Amino acid sequence: MQARIWLGVLIGSTIGGFIPDLWGAGLLSYSSVLLSGVGGFAGLWLAVKMS
Repeated sequence: MQARIWLGVLIGSTIGGFIPDLWGAGLLSYSSVLLSGVGGFAGLWLAVKMS
């Protein structure tokens, strides 16, 4: 179960970090860091719900 949670956090934060790149923001912009955290939390929530 723990591996699924870490995998969900990793995938969610990666996707969240790349979303601002769609509108031209850099990978280290404020929106990228913020959405990376949001994506990580969403991945965590989804992994816990699936377990």
